[in-house]
Order: sequence, then structure tokens, then C-alpha cells
Amino acid sequence: MMGRKSLFAAILAMTAGFGASSARAVIPNPTLYLTGTEFYTVNGQNFIRYRYDVFNKADYPAALFTAAPALPPCGNNHNASRTWVDFFDQAGHRLYGFCALGSPNDLGQIWFSVPEGQVPPSYVHIEITDRQTGTKYVSNPADTVM
Repeated sequence: MMGRKSLFAAILAMTAGFGASSARAVIPNPTLYLTGTEFYTVNGQNFIRYRYDVFNKADYPAALFTAAPALPPCGNNHNASRTWVDFFDQAGHRLYGFCALGSPNDLGQIWFSVPEGQVPPSYVHIEITDRQTGTKYVSNPADTVM
């Protein structure tokens, strides 16, 4: 008959390595920061674009940004990426979104804009939504002024 310590050692030996290969890397919430603003004009209307980067974008696996034709399309884009990124103001109103980012590096070139003369939100945050798993990663609030 096996003693308690021996039984524990046998179970430990059988399960050693089991979790190592199946464990998922923990993906952190995005760390958002303003990189600058720019003025531009579309159809005679002036806008201010607020450009942002995600400091820890390298922590996001490339698989999150692959085309996902099996998931619902983004408008007419039937090859939208698995993960969508949306900007929200401090009241939770959606400002703008990206549904076709191709890699984690693209998180370094995200933005929203407001018409020139309109007061921008005091701060914004992003939500990165993995549509395949339903997981959301919510950023810190980031200023709209440098």
C-alpha cells in the first residue's frame, strides 16, 4: 500500500509538464499613450487627428490580428481581423474603431479625430476585443493633450 507522500510524489510525477505546454501566456491590458496630433482636411472640412501608441503592443500575439473570415464582417470587409480595437471617451461613447489591423505593431498607429473647433474628450481609452474568444482588454485612460 502506498503512503500519502508516495502517492503525492507519483501524482506529481505523472502531471509534471502537463500544464507547461498547455498554459497560455497572460496578455496584459494595453498601455495607451498619446504620440501627437495633426491637422487634416477631408471634403473641405478640417479635423484634428489624435494619434496613439500602445506601449506594450509587443505583448500581444500576432494570431490576434490575423484575418478571420469565419467571424462576422466589418462592413464590406469579409476578411476583418480576429481582433478589433475601439476608442471610447470618458463617458463611454465610442469614438472610432479599427477592424483590420494586421499585426500588433499596428497598435502603434491608431487614432481618432474630431472636427477642428470641437473640444476633444479630456481622455480616452481603447478596448481590444478578441472576437474569437470574446475577451476584452481595456486600456488605461490616456490624455488628449501632451
